[in-house]
Amino acid sequence: MARHIYSCPLRWSDMDAFGHVNNVVFLRYLEEARIDFMFRLAPGDGSPSFAGGSVVARHEIDYVRPLVHRHAPVTIESWVTKITAASLTIAYEVKDPEQVYVRASTVVVPYDLAAERPRRITAEEKLFLQEYLDQEPAVA
Repeated sequence: MARHIYSCPLRWSDMDAFGHVNNVVFLRYLEEARIDFMFRLAPGDGSPSFAGGSVVARHEIDYVRPLVHRHAPVTIESWVTKITAASLTIAYEVKDPEQVYVRASTVVVPYDLAAERPRRITAEEKLFLQEYLDQEPAVA
């Protein structure tokens, strides 16, 4: 099983009044990693995979420890934990080599923007996602 690795810089504006990355900002970090995974890494040159749109159906986040501002980026590892006919679940760890700051997951539903409704995952998308599929939960 492969994992997608995304390097995420910390911005001074990401901090809250207590000097930690604000809890809401982590959703932005996850979004950046997810977009990088689903669109930049989508299979094939010019492939329409995932290009039609997608919507987030659910986020789940466990804040393991505070992350304070620094110049070094954090790493966001992501992988797929579930694929159904019309959704997928992506798991993440926001971390550096020493520790994990956040564990999270997102349920994503492919969406047909023209028809304004959810759509099924295509065979090409499923093949791509299966490379990143890990059905075993991450060790806490």
